[in-house]
Amino acid sequence: MTQKAALSRFVLAFIAGFVSVLLFHQGMLALLHTVNFTPRTPYPTAPTQPFGIPQIWSSAFWGGIWGMIWVAIAPRFQNNKSYWLAALVFGAIAPTLVAWFVVAPLKGQPIAGGWKLVGIVTGLLVNGAWGIGTAGLLRLFSRRQLFNS
Repeated sequence: MTQKAALSRFVLAFIAGFVSVLLFHQGMLALLHTVNFTPRTPYPTAPTQPFGIPQIWSSAFWGGIWGMIWVAIAPRFQNNKSYWLAALVFGAIAPTLVAWFVVAPLKGQPIAGGWKLVGIVTGLLVNGAWGIGTAGLLRLFSRRQLFNS
């Protein structure tokens, strides 16, 4: 793969991860909120620290970063069920663990949402949906031969 193709692949992975937060991650959160599973509402606009960026844009940015991590490991999985399972597991586990054990303490919040079941399940589901969405968007982009430019 040429350097230009690799750069294009990572840019598209960032875009896929970013968009996946807006569509799949927040879509799952909206569904869970609608059925009264979680009190968390989708598309939060509360400012984040230290720059005061609305939470949804911060989440989408980090979704893009995680998308670049996913695209770096995705070639290890065949183009079959294992790709989708890996995307689901990666999405559910990696960003969730970082949020629980790195981000939460940095923000002065309890690890793993205080070990409350609703918070744990919500984190796994919304991030798992993000993983599937990111993988699907990357497949869509590659079918359109955007990776080959």
